[in-house]
Amino acid sequence: MTKLSIVHKVSTQEKVVAFTFDDGPHPLYTKQLLDLFHDVNGKATFFMIGQEMDAFEDVAREVHTAGHEIANHTYSHPDLTTLKLEEVRAELQKADERIRRLTGKPVMNFRPPYFSVNEDILALAGEFGYTAIGTVNGGAKDWEQPGVDYILDHTRPTIENGSILIFHDGYGERSQTIEAVQILVEELALDGYRFLTVSELLNLANHS
Repeated sequence: MTKLSIVHKVSTQEKVVAFTFDDGPHPLYTKQLLDLFHDVNGKATFFMIGQEMDAFEDVAREVHTAGHEIANHTYSHPDLTTLKLEEVRAELQKADERIRRLTGKPVMNFRPPYFSVNEDILALAGEFGYTAIGTVNGGAKDWEQPGVDYILDHTRPTIENGSILIFHDGYGERSQTIEAVQILVEELALDGYRFLTVSELLNLANHS
């Protein structure tokens, strides 16, 4: 059996990146992101929390309708390593059912809350058919609202072909994140980058 691991970037010659957003959907910030990516003809991946999907199902549906990817970020955002494996399974299953019901398609990708995993959790994610997704710009810590410049300064150096970038669109005040993402997307678009979903990025890596 191959050792399961978290994917932080993929190897590709193409100028492509994957923007990912955790903890949504949110009626204000998620919609702002939809407008932003629409303007650059780009796609993103939203790692949604099942409970937030229940609260804002119409927003989640807008994300799907706009052609973005919805991925699993558990149902209630626990630290999975503190749970029994059956509880972890239930967290993934409940979120998976919410997403599948909305999209009508299998869920392909999963991000553990706090990037907190172990071998058993990764193996369980594998049973669901998921790829576990990390990031290259965790140091930006946008979830702590460290300031737009801080987010930018800790994200720009991590960007190269195939980078997976993490930001947050739910669970709190996210206006710094939105501002930083808007600046990054405009810069990268000018530099010739395309914005893909995580699944599109992984497919590219598999075929290159």
